[in-house]
Amino acid sequence: MNKIAEIFASLDYGPAPESAEQANAWLDAHGRAFGHFINGQWTSPAATIATTNPATGEKLAEISDGNSDDVDRAVAAARAAFGPWSALSGHERGKYLYAIARAVQKHARLFSVLETMDNGKPIRESRDADIPLVARHFYHHAGWAPLIGRSFPGHVPYGVCGQIIPWNFPLLMLAWKVAPALAAGNTVVLKPAEFTSLTALLFAEICERIGLPPGVVNIVTGEGETGAAIVAHPDIDKIAFTGSTEVGKIIRAATAGSGKGLSLELGGKSPYIVFEDADLDSAVEGLVEAIWFNQGQVCCAGSRLLVQESIEEKFLAKVRRRMASLRVGDPLDKAIDIGALVAPVQVERIRDLMKKGVAEGAVVYEPDGAIPAAGCFLKPALVTNVSPASILVSEEIFGPVLVAMSFRTPEEAVALANNTRYGLAATVWSENINLALDIAPRLKAGVVWINGTNQFDAAVGFGGYKESGFGREGGREGLSAYLKPDWEKGLGEAPRGEKSPVASARAANPLDTAPLDRTAKLYIGGKQARPDSGYSRPVTGPAGAVLGEVGEGNRKDIRNAVEAARAAQGWGTMAAHARAQILYFLAENLDYRRAEFAARIKAQTGRDGDGEVGLSIERLFAFAGWADKYDGAVHNPPMRAIAAAMIEPLGVLGIVAPERWPLLGSVALLAPALAMGNTVVLVPSEAAPLSATDLYQVLETSDMPSGVVNIVTGEARAMAKTLAEHDGVDGLWAFGSAELSAMVEKASTGNLKQVWSSRGRDFDLADDARFAGDYWLARATQVKNVWIPYGA
Repeated sequence: MNKIAEIFASLDYGPAPESAEQANAWLDAHGRAFGHFINGQWTSPAATIATTNPATGEKLAEISDGNSDDVDRAVAAARAAFGPWSALSGHERGKYLYAIARAVQKHARLFSVLETMDNGKPIRESRDADIPLVARHFYHHAGWAPLIGRSFPGHVPYGVCGQIIPWNFPLLMLAWKVAPALAAGNTVVLKPAEFTSLTALLFAEICERIGLPPGVVNIVTGEGETGAAIVAHPDIDKIAFTGSTEVGKIIRAATAGSGKGLSLELGGKSPYIVFEDADLDSAVEGLVEAIWFNQGQVCCAGSRLLVQESIEEKFLAKVRRRMASLRVGDPLDKAIDIGALVAPVQVERIRDLMKKGVAEGAVVYEPDGAIPAAGCFLKPALVTNVSPASILVSEEIFGPVLVAMSFRTPEEAVALANNTRYGLAATVWSENINLALDIAPRLKAGVVWINGTNQFDAAVGFGGYKESGFGREGGREGLSAYLKPDWEKGLGEAPRGEKSPVASARAANPLDTAPLDRTAKLYIGGKQARPDSGYSRPVTGPAGAVLGEVGEGNRKDIRNAVEAARAAQGWGTMAAHARAQILYFLAENLDYRRAEFAARIKAQTGRDGDGEVGLSIERLFAFAGWADKYDGAVHNPPMRAIAAAMIEPLGVLGIVAPERWPLLGSVALLAPALAMGNTVVLVPSEAAPLSATDLYQVLETSDMPSGVVNIVTGEARAMAKTLAEHDGVDGLWAFGSAELSAMVEKASTGNLKQVWSSRGRDFDLADDARFAGDYWLARATQVKNVWIPYGA
């Protein structure tokens, strides 16, 4: 048989090597040793560490291991450049971003080859996916730059942004962070991953060549200590981090109380759901992309296969056949499907996890065939005979390992999909679009792909729920993460309450209270409840007279309130119009009892309370109006698909109200939270809580469902700490001192809940222009993007 006949008989791929000549020439031109890029100049290489090709073990270059002095110089350069850069018109900033996009396109092949050499991913992935998306992000944000003033009125850039990126998508993660930061007018100090710094350094040279003003972009290479120095630097205004959830928690704790903006894009354990009516062959191809793209080293990898029981055997047989045809080898070969993992330490971590999984009873399938003897290679693996509690199901493996389980009903599929501490992405395969669109909103993930996977675009936000982090990258929401209201910088220190909070502390002698028990109870699950502690605290007026008593709430009361709030989360799926109606009823009933509430405010504070009651009623009306109007968008990415940006509630929201406003302090925060579908655990003003406890009857007569609003009185600091630590709380708004704010931000790291805190600043909730609209609405919600393909 001749050669051509043999090829047609076997259909084997021949080698299709990509030349590394130009990448090696670039490395040689720099002596294969690199310093940092600071203030538009290159430092001399110092304290270098080797960066190697994971496919061969060959050393590619030496990079500098940055220290705190290097970070100081980079931050100083970025600070000096911030004023002139942010003062440029959006058009002028956009021109620089456009020039970067053009240069990336011009040198796309060099970037692609260098990325593959440094990272180990197949050249066709870096060439056809990563680098085109890099250019797309700079083009997209070049277009945003002149539109910011019109699209985000009253907003300003943060200032100097510290950005820390991972090794799995080195240049793409740089683009996701640098492009919106620069478009918004910020300057940047960026640390690439120590394993994969070369394309970031090539990017720095591009910035130099296109004439980007010195100090606007600074690249400091190094290991974890370099990143820690960036996070801790007092002159950095915002931190953006992509990486592991464990490191994300460390950064959340380190930035607590600092006032730095923070966005985290962290780990995932994404479900890949296949229903029995799916196009199974297409779902198999999608699965290959979901889990074996970039060797499974993808935060949103579809690593948990959930397949309907009726087709499980058939589908897994198709998956095994497809695995047998995947080619593992030299990532510079254009016919290779799976390249090298990033480093030996990653290979060993995956092997250790697999051993633990097998010890638990997991069954592992790997296709026949050899893999290269040298380099960081692993075969693709399919794991079965696992349960939701198995280590391979619960832990992020970050490698070419797929775990498979079955389900019977859509409800079971949703329950299994959401049974994870992560919430980054999910995939749904079904030919029944009604079923797919029913499932997508029920999945606790920031991105859902229908009949597709791993779709990304600069116009569509990407980011997670739960321990996958908070904040978005891409789209309008990603750009907004680099802007803040201009009035925040002028906030002064919050005034102390009109009376000392000591006045409402527990009486020195428990018998020094009224002889008849008229204690206002807690309000939990739609019922008044006695505090678990069995104690109460007096509430006094300005002259010291006892006005009444409230329950002394504790951790158990917060626990009960959170359980009630979680049980009431159907509130978030109720029609927005219906939620609005209940808020209108609440305003109407509050107005009916206006004189009573005004008198209570005056008794507690000495102020005329009528104005505060009026503001509270107005705020309820305002957010009732917003309930069905603060909605999402339909994005049009450059492909045959739409991405529907859905606005969803955070879930259970803890609110620690300010002491200053007995009624408005609670209502002004309850109203936006409820309008957006959250359920609430409220800790009212510590010094003047009786206005909130009087609200029980108004809630009950306004058709508010049980458990939607829960009110726990007591010491604000203790309640705030418990709410921050509680894993059943999804978000927290806390008014209080700078010290209290630092405490709750640090305590929130357990489940990485989204925290807003006043940090002792004067937020005047009576200001309608600032606080009767999207300031609170944006903080009460998160964006889920659902990708929906169309066409035959």
